[in-house]
Amino acid sequence: MVLPLSLLKTAQNHPMLVELKNGETYNGHLKACDSWMNIHLVDVIFTSKDGDKFFKMSEAYVRGSTIKYLRIPETVVDLVKTEVNEVRRQQQREQSRGRGGGRGGRGGHRGGGGNRGGRGGAR
Repeated sequence: MVLPLSLLKTAQNHPMLVELKNGETYNGHLKACDSWMNIHLVDVIFTSKDGDKFFKMSEAYVRGSTIKYLRIPETVVDLVKTEVNEVRRQQQREQSRGRGGGRGGRGGHRGGGGNRGGRGGAR
């Protein structure tokens, strides 16, 4: 599963189309994004909701709560999938090496319980 923010972070410096809830569209290259899906586009072509007015802008900032959808190139989606799979493989490797040095279970270095000295047991 690919999460939207990881997709946006990978899409940086790639072209995208952003349609807003009011029908306006922005075509440009993603420069930056944040955790609220606010995005900063450069080399932007803005289209009015009727499609009759076009404006070229050097940059635009779009508030995340106004976005209806994003169109991102398929190559970026493929990049995200490979990155997510690589992260999962690394996490699995770390877990297999994780606690207990791969020996599993609880206990000390000998793996046994019981009273080995100390105050436990009958006297």
